[in-house]
Amino acid sequence: MTKNPYISGLTGVSMRTVARELGVEAMSLYHHVADKEALLDALADWVFDRIPLPDPSLPWREALTRRWVDARATLSAHPWGLGLIESRRSPGPATLRNHDAVLGCLLGAGFPVPLAATAFSALDAYVFGFVLTEQTLPFEPGESAEEFVEALALPTDDYPHLATFIAAQVGPDYAHSDEFVIGLDLILDALEQRLSAVGLQVEGRQGP
Repeated sequence: MTKNPYISGLTGVSMRTVARELGVEAMSLYHHVADKEALLDALADWVFDRIPLPDPSLPWREALTRRWVDARATLSAHPWGLGLIESRRSPGPATLRNHDAVLGCLLGAGFPVPLAATAFSALDAYVFGFVLTEQTLPFEPGESAEEFVEALALPTDDYPHLATFIAAQVGPDYAHSDEFVIGLDLILDALEQRLSAVGLQVEGRQGP
């Protein structure tokens, strides 16, 4: 079974282990953070501080694409952050600033609050899920998807739909990571359609 890296990483976090990594006494850390929970709050904020804010000078769709591409890159580089960043009860300034900027991008583009909430949730769920999948794929180091599928040796008579899918999709140039932007575009397409429908409804109510 593939081990989830963020779980194994965070369960080992304690004031004592952090102090040992820093080469200091555990008690000296309490001059900087109150306890382990405060330390985890700071780590979550550290992650958000590395996700650039949406650029307000860009159209909303381009700005959000860049933001979530950056979020994926940051979480991929720091896999322990995936289970941490949305779990803290005391969010720090970088966390709040990032959320506020995303909402500002959505609301500024004309998203009503309920649709902005749905958009934020759907995009987060997609990106977090994609990163988690990437982190837990059962590939050996250096193994391609094509090699993994060949090793499975699935009987095509028993799994005809999988066989059709693999034959059409998985080849020498296939990379699971390539699916990310395609899926992100699908979500943004749907959000753009919903936003357009909201605009038409508003125009209809304002018409003669």
